[in-house]
Amino acid sequence: MTNFYELLNRIHKKPAMYIGSPSIGNLFMFLCGYQHACDLLETPVTEQEEEFAEFQLWLQKRFAVNTSASSAKIILFYSSDESQAFDTFFDLLEEFIKDKHPLDKVAMISLQF
Repeated sequence: MTNFYELLNRIHKKPAMYIGSPSIGNLFMFLCGYQHACDLLETPVTEQEEEFAEFQLWLQKRFAVNTSASSAKIILFYSSDESQAFDTFFDLLEEFIKDKHPLDKVAMISLQF
């Protein structure tokens, strides 16, 4: 099975195949559906999924905001449109992963966001 970050990488490279158009809203809905499916199927949470659960708090600190708004809404607020927000999400995700694993160059090479 594809790991979580690999799945996100595939979505970034071919959004039409997974979410229709490159839109932060579509990506957010996909992630909500993914989480719901994992919950329904009672699949164990992977290390990457557990790590990604911290992305929201990291993002709030990154933009110095304290809000209940989703990560998608925060990114969209600082972007010109849905498509730019989609690309910004992946830039921020890469930054998040680098913050979590500053010395793990192998992981970053394999992701290539």
